[in-house]
Amino acid sequence: FKMCSGRVLCKVPCSGEKEVDLAVQSAKAAFKIWSQMSGMERCRVMLEAARIIREQREEIATMETINNGKSIFEARVDIDISWQCLEYYAGLAGSLAGEHIQLPGGSFGYTRREPLGVCVGIGAWNYPFQIACWKSGPALACGNAMVFKPSPFTPISVVRLAEIFTEAGVPKGLFNVVQGGAATGQFLCQHPDVAKISFTGSVPTGMKIMEMAAKGIKPVTLELGGKSPLIIFSDSDLDNAVKGALMANFLTQGEVCCNGTRVFVERKILDTFTKEVVKRTQKIKIGDPLLEDTRMGALINRPHLNRVQGFIKQAKEQGAEVLCGGDLYVPDDPKLKNGYYMRPCVLGNCKDDMTCVKEEIFGPVMAILPFDTEEEVVERANATKFGLAGGVFTRDIQKAHRVVAALKAGMCFINNYNASPVELPFGGYKFSGFGRENGRAAIEYYSQLKTVCVEMGDVESVF
Repeated sequence: FKMCSGRVLCKVPCSGEKEVDLAVQSAKAAFKIWSQMSGMERCRVMLEAARIIREQREEIATMETINNGKSIFEARVDIDISWQCLEYYAGLAGSLAGEHIQLPGGSFGYTRREPLGVCVGIGAWNYPFQIACWKSGPALACGNAMVFKPSPFTPISVVRLAEIFTEAGVPKGLFNVVQGGAATGQFLCQHPDVAKISFTGSVPTGMKIMEMAAKGIKPVTLELGGKSPLIIFSDSDLDNAVKGALMANFLTQGEVCCNGTRVFVERKILDTFTKEVVKRTQKIKIGDPLLEDTRMGALINRPHLNRVQGFIKQAKEQGAEVLCGGDLYVPDDPKLKNGYYMRPCVLGNCKDDMTCVKEEIFGPVMAILPFDTEEEVVERANATKFGLAGGVFTRDIQKAHRVVAALKAGMCFINNYNASPVELPFGGYKFSGFGRENGRAAIEYYSQLKTVCVEMGDVESVF
């Protein structure tokens, strides 16, 4: 495991079939205790975990920056979202309830919302700590246990989360962490005692997980890739739209699944908008992610950096114009000279059929595309296999609602982008996956409904 300087930070042993089984059995034992507690009892433990995270915000954010390479400024936001997530689901834990249904003759039925059992969470490397909280928050609130596998590229901060849950008072083994790559993930997905799998990552891996889960009829939540449209109309507040475009493309070095990387700009403001975006992109401070004024840190690793560079090279070959950035960046600090840094890139002269416009790059690369009419841009925005997010910038509120209603995407933004309050459900359409994280919606994916029918008279028999 290497950090943003390119130096080895630590070595983490992979969990094999035996370790995975031990983790699942340990979680299964903890589940028996946790699932029998009242929602209010679970609420108190989760609030304590949230309090510890809030108290140790700086320490955890620093760990996350070293873990992932993102700026400390962003890492702090991630940690804040994490404790807010646990607080939110702690609040819901005590209110989980079924309903009572009156039937004829004094008979009645009722429903119980019950936990699933041992849930598996498989996280991505772009938001390691936050994703673990997004998955464990609703899972634990509903009374489940969780075995979590972080990405092998970011193994560290999730271990701290496991320690925090233990400190807060969850039963031993309720939130277990296993380390490893595809093989470890496979052992988890195929384990007979696993009730559900929630995965954040790439489409090809999501497909494999769905196949493995199908053999055990296990429910899955998939939060996969995206190639989301960001539509800038000429009547938008230009300054705000430019800020939105930067937020939609350059957070976490562009390594964000819901990024709005296809920026459609109404032709009459194309030049003004492009000029301003390029000017502000060139001002983004790159370098040591632990420095307060850094706004863009290092990409996750060398192979990924090379892959992003390959997309830019191919874009040029296909006729796109590099308006700024795209080249490697070497920080002044000699300790960081082997790090995985590049300058954020803006591509002009893009066409819908270019690889850089069709495929997810997962790096700091923005593609600008002109459009003329609302009808045309909606059609082009939807012409993708993905459907994770979409954004619209306009002062015309009717148009804004009309356009987002027409977008085939699970998470839409009006006059903002990449806001992720835990109160709102998050998830995609089409190849971007299904199921939802966050909001009340996530409760549906971490619990199951039992119906009980009670007869108060004699059985009505046909025999």
